[in-house]
Amino acid sequence: MIITKKLSCGAVMVLEHMPHVQSASVGIWTRTGAVNEAKNTAGISHLIEHMMFKGTETRNAKQIAEDADKIGSQMNAFTTKESTCYYIKTLASNIGKSTDLLMDMFMNSVFDKNELAKEKLVIIEEMKMIEDSPEDDIHDIVCEQVFKGTPLAQPVIGTKGSVSSITQNRIRSYIENEYTRDSIVVSVAGKFDEDEMAGMIEGKLSRLKENKAAAVPAEAPHSPTHRVKAKDIEQAHICMGTRGVKLEDERFYAFAALNNILGGSMSSRLFQSIREEKGLAYSVYSSSGSFVDDGIFSIYAAVSHEKAADAISAVKDELEKLKKDGVTEAELSAAREQLKGGYIFGQENVNGRMFANGKNMTLLGRVYLPEEVIAGVDKVTVEDVENAAMLVNDFSKYSATLITNRRADLKKWML
Repeated sequence: MIITKKLSCGAVMVLEHMPHVQSASVGIWTRTGAVNEAKNTAGISHLIEHMMFKGTETRNAKQIAEDADKIGSQMNAFTTKESTCYYIKTLASNIGKSTDLLMDMFMNSVFDKNELAKEKLVIIEEMKMIEDSPEDDIHDIVCEQVFKGTPLAQPVIGTKGSVSSITQNRIRSYIENEYTRDSIVVSVAGKFDEDEMAGMIEGKLSRLKENKAAAVPAEAPHSPTHRVKAKDIEQAHICMGTRGVKLEDERFYAFAALNNILGGSMSSRLFQSIREEKGLAYSVYSSSGSFVDDGIFSIYAAVSHEKAADAISAVKDELEKLKKDGVTEAELSAAREQLKGGYIFGQENVNGRMFANGKNMTLLGRVYLPEEVIAGVDKVTVEDVENAAMLVNDFSKYSATLITNRRADLKKWML
């Protein structure tokens, strides 16, 4: 059972009781991420997420870690384009201590200047790690290409220049204006006492600013671009992207099925054609990302440098087949079962339920029940998938990036 409760301070709690488990997950979500940042402070949401673990008025960074370990809890956080989440998974018997620790970090972090200087260096090392992982790097680049001119183009991690310039005062100002009560959702799943949870949260959030100004979505049409990045690596990495569907698009489930059919599984068309039949790639897949106001669809492959053009041609062929022949009922049936299986597997633990409820309430203002999701997948038809495919089956609408160790005429290959 899922209960939604609006606290008197204005924040929202989403509570899902799972009485058969002996654990609980508590997440504090705030509706702020890369899309809320100015260019000169790009990465500030992610930096704040790191700094929340670096000391409060009563605990230093080591004590935060030790206090979590003493009660057998697992604590972490993450930042996305549109939200930030701080969470702790704990034994049900220790939920009070765990929630107190999480709230202390969220409300009482001091953002010490020395810790801030060190954490900036840590994040710059994280940037280098992404640079050293072409698969991660290329997806970030293509996202910037597809959403150029909109806040979604901004990388979550920021840039070396923007992160280096962020000061203690800028962090406090950003938190004051973005970590507001109307943007906060506390999501709890597992075994817990509802009244106890509400009591631990209510008073502590009251000192936050009540609300923040509504953001005006920035719209910009996608104009395909092509980029080649030189790097001394053993494989060429290719990623192509175009606009997809937003979170509440009526085509959301059909688009998810289409992604599965095209490149979301081992039986998918791209995997079978490019890896199994042609032997061009070890890793090849498609992926879909949905946001509040927009979405992205991308195709990725890692191939030998001399086979990059062949792989791009093979992707083009598959998109043309999709446009010409559509999909079969057998493909759709398999996609439905894979989507339902993946969803259900992810919901059979307290973190999975906390994440799903917290994200949906934070970004969409509602919770999707499991039976609602399953029904949405089950009702998708072949016609629905083929209509969704019209968004992505035109090869000329794709931006692309190639990371390789040699000269390449990517623009020509994409024609």
